Amino acid sequence: MKRAPSHRPRLPWLLFALAMVLFAAALALAALNGFANAYNWGTRGITFALLVPGSASALVGGLIATRHPRNAVGWICLGIAVALAFNLAAVHYAYYGIETDPGGLPGSGVVGILGEWSWLAWLGPLFVHLVLLFPDGRLPSPRWRVVAWLGAAAFIIVGICGVLGAASLERFPGVRNPLSLPGAGDQLAAASSIALNALLPACIVASAVSMVLRFRRAGGREREQIKWFAFAVAVLAVVIPVGEITFFKATAAGGQAPLIAQDVLTAGFAAPLVAAGIAILRHRLYDIDVVINRTLVYGALTAILAAVYLGSVLLLQVVLSGLTAGSGPAVAVSTLAVAALFRPARARIQAAVDRRFYRRKYDAQRTLEAFSGRLRDEVDLAALNAELGAVVRETLQPAHVSLWLRAPGEPR
Repeated sequence: MKRAPSHRPRLPWLLFALAMVLFAAALALAALNGFANAYNWGTRGITFALLVPGSASALVGGLIATRHPRNAVGWICLGIAVALAFNLAAVHYAYYGIETDPGGLPGSGVVGILGEWSWLAWLGPLFVHLVLLFPDGRLPSPRWRVVAWLGAAAFIIVGICGVLGAASLERFPGVRNPLSLPGAGDQLAAASSIALNALLPACIVASAVSMVLRFRRAGGREREQIKWFAFAVAVLAVVIPVGEITFFKATAAGGQAPLIAQDVLTAGFAAPLVAAGIAILRHRLYDIDVVINRTLVYGALTAILAAVYLGSVLLLQVVLSGLTAGSGPAVAVSTLAVAALFRPARARIQAAVDRRFYRRKYDAQRTLEAFSGRLRDEVDLAALNAELGAVVRETLQPAHVSLWLRAPGEPR
C-alpha cells in the first residue's frame, strides 16, 4: 500500500535547517574567537542578539510557508533568516581566519568582505518587502511593483558597490579587499551614496505608506492582521531611538553597558517578524486591541509613577535634609506615595485611553452605567422593554433585538 504524498512542502524546513546550521557555525566560531565579555553577551558581530530575530524569522517563515506556501511573507521571513545567519557566520569566519588564527581558514578576505555587506540582504526585505507584501503576500495594487523593484535594486546596488569599491575590510583596515576593482572606487562610492541616501529611504517611506493605505481599505480579518504588524513596528520605532540614546550614553560610561544596550536594540528587530507570524497564523488574533490598550495604559502609568517617584525623592531629600541624614526616609515616603497612587492613576489613565482611542467602548460603558442607574427606579414593563432595546442597539449594534420574559410560575 502506497503512502499518500505529503502536501506540505519540504523546502521551508530545509531553509530553516540551513539557517540554524549557519547560526550554529556562527556560535562555534564566536566561541573560538573569544566572547567579548565574561557573560557571553554582547559579542563581536552581536551574535547572541541577532540570534533572537534570526531564529524568530526562521521559525515564523517555516510555519507560514508550510501552511500558506503561496504567501510570499513566509518566504521573505525565511530569506531574512538565511541572510542574517550567513552574515553572522561570515563575520566570525573572517575574524577567525584573519585575527584568531591568521591563515587558518581559506578565503577569509573574500568571506570577510561579503560578510561586511551581507546585512543588506536581510535588512532590505525586512524594511521594504515585508511591509509592502504583508499580510497576504500580494502587492496592494500592480503599481506598487515599482517600489518593490526599486527597493531591491537599491540594496543590490549598495551591496555590489560596497563589495567591489572598498579597498580594504572595514573591520580589518590592514587587510586588502580581494574583490576590489582598482580605479573604480570613486564611481562606485557615488552610485552607492545615491542609492543609500535617496533611493532607499524613498522606498522605505513608500512601503510604509502602502501599509497605511491598505489598512484604510481593509476590513475584518485583514484589518486585525495589520494592527498586529503595525503595533510591532511601532514598538520597534520606539526601541530604536531609546536604544540609540542608551547605547551612546553607555558608550560614554564604558564597560559592558554599551554591548548590552547594543544587543537589546538589535533584539527589537524580532518584534515585526513575530507579529507577522501571529497575524498570518491567526493565533489569538483579535486580542490585539487588548494588547494595545494595556500597552498604552501601563506605559503611561509607568512613566507617570516613575516621574512622581523621582520628583518626590528629590523634593523630600531637600525638605528633610535638616532633619534626617541620608535618603532613606525620602525613598520610603516616595514608595508609599507611588503605591497609593497606583490604583487611582491606573483608573484615570484607562478612562482617558478608552475615551481617546476606544470611543465606542467608552460610550457603551457610559450608556450601560446610566441604564443601570435608571433600572432601579423603572416599574413600567413596556418602558423598560423599549429602553433596554435602545441600550442594546446603541452598545452592541445587533441586526435584531428581541426580549422574552418568563411568566410567573413558568418552569425554566
